[in-house]
Amino acid sequence: MEFAYLKEVKETVQATVPREAEVSSVDIEGPEIAIYTKNPKAFHDNEDYVRALAQQLKKKINIRADKSLLLEEKEAKEMIMQIVPQDAKISDIQFMEPFSEVMVEALKPGLVIGKGGQTTKDIILQTGWTPRIVRSPTQPSEILSGIRRHLVKYASERKKILQDTAKKIYSEKTQQSWIRLTPLGSFRQVGRSCILIETRKTKILLDCGINVSAQSKEDEFPYLDAIRFPLTELDAVVLSHAHMDHCGFIPYLFRMGYRGPVYCTEPTRDLSALLLFDAIDISAKENKEHPFSERDVKEMLKYCITREYREVTDIANDIRITFHNAAHILGSASVHLHIGEGAHNLVYSADIKYGFTRLFNNVDINYPRIETLILESTYGAKEDVKPTREETEADLLKVMQETVSHGGNVLIPVFAVGRAQELQLVLENYYRKGLLDPETKVYVDGLTRESSAIHTAYPEYLRNVVQKRVLQNDSPFTSDIFQVAKPEDRDNIIKQGKSIILASSGMLTGGASLNYFYRMAENPANTLIFVGYQGEGSLGRKIQQGLKAMPITENGGRTRKLDINMRVETLDGFSGHSDRSELIAYVRNLKPKPKRILTNHGEATKCVELARFISAKFAVTAQAIRNLDSVRLK
Repeated sequence: MEFAYLKEVKETVQATVPREAEVSSVDIEGPEIAIYTKNPKAFHDNEDYVRALAQQLKKKINIRADKSLLLEEKEAKEMIMQIVPQDAKISDIQFMEPFSEVMVEALKPGLVIGKGGQTTKDIILQTGWTPRIVRSPTQPSEILSGIRRHLVKYASERKKILQDTAKKIYSEKTQQSWIRLTPLGSFRQVGRSCILIETRKTKILLDCGINVSAQSKEDEFPYLDAIRFPLTELDAVVLSHAHMDHCGFIPYLFRMGYRGPVYCTEPTRDLSALLLFDAIDISAKENKEHPFSERDVKEMLKYCITREYREVTDIANDIRITFHNAAHILGSASVHLHIGEGAHNLVYSADIKYGFTRLFNNVDINYPRIETLILESTYGAKEDVKPTREETEADLLKVMQETVSHGGNVLIPVFAVGRAQELQLVLENYYRKGLLDPETKVYVDGLTRESSAIHTAYPEYLRNVVQKRVLQNDSPFTSDIFQVAKPEDRDNIIKQGKSIILASSGMLTGGASLNYFYRMAENPANTLIFVGYQGEGSLGRKIQQGLKAMPITENGGRTRKLDINMRVETLDGFSGHSDRSELIAYVRNLKPKPKRILTNHGEATKCVELARFISAKFAVTAQAIRNLDSVRLK
């Protein structure tokens, strides 16, 4: 049965678009409206039709050809190859019949669009299929190909998911109600970010991650058991970015029966899948039981609804979200929530970098309204003022040169998403300037290669100068200086000396970096350089605090003592998080000023100290609430 809002939309389309446009059907797919027509030319010749509809309905409008106009797939593929210039370098063409769309993957998407969109129009008018144009990465990416194939394969199911989502979003509006926030993780701690937002009608989660450095099972996962309703009653999950402490437990929701939308940016969807599949793989190799399976991750992907920065999106009949650039990792977002008809505006900063980064343009600081701000506090203590980026890069070069000159190797544990690419840009810059010993080799191990490939598929999310290089097929991530290392290469890499190794994980909690550490730790000629946050209880933090020896289990099952003789350095200036002074500057420059600030994503003392300082400095109510401390926002 047709629901009321769809009927209303159809009436608006009928009243706005003339009969000769031959609209055959109208559908609502999640937060967007799809109009199917037997005369696509009418819409392309009269762009005012779409403009008028978008203005009236305040929604993104997609015009698609009626299925009766679709050319047979083989014929359409040949036609597309003729229409699009060869220079576009099309790598794949896949058809999604339920949406009347064809996914065209090309290295130069601009040539598939054409001047003024003419090439795209020609494809539509000559084949009936509407192109969904995606960029090929500059180096092959198995995970990206797999995700794109998966989305095509389940197009029918995804269309049904979007239709069901729309029915929930545009159900009958409720009267003004209470608004409650309950932290289920990441308050007075770093890890397992998860926040429940409730109104009388709606229940959503902001992030659902794990604590990657947890010392006990109890501290590893969000307090989902504190939710007094079935997970199937959740209306939506909003994902800020792809780090495991934010996305790492979302597939568990699907394992437990949740079948609702996950809103995120496109890069966040792809990078999350990369990290989630890897986590399952590592658990299998270590004979550990994982809380969810690959099937749960694939199910999650079907339900991902991707949005761009500053695109206003209805996610429930009383909540609207907008993603804003957080400058933390690729596709990372701060989330603005407009709750009720202006009843309350909440900004969830998530992880932000309010300072220089080689990877991203400046963080967004302008919002239409803010009553409450949830502010990350990773480096919120007064002593957490980091050296300048210039000083940090000079220190890195000095340490590397000193190590290499003595024939040693440098191990840099990196988060595969974010720090790895930032360091690649720094090292590539040294290389271009001739500042590295010509005999020095830089190796990339772990997930970094796949992650960097995904970065090249989304240059529009990168800093302008990096974006330009990727678009000119001069990606810094595929520079000659970087060599991909395989597990079987590791012994030789260490033996030859003068190697710089970028390997995940960033806290030495597992993966390639831990493997290298075990091999390199006892040689005083080698250096270990930390460039990112080391969580409480992680091996990285213990080494930073002076750990000199530890037991390790070798392949044969024998335990032995490992002496840590290598040089250990910490260079804080590369962090993707804001330091204390940057957090204060962010609050000072945020427009408009929030009326209340809740600190989170920091160790307990840092959250409390930052909240006290902000209260005194800016005369706003700032609190460091604990996990499970519900707060009434309205």
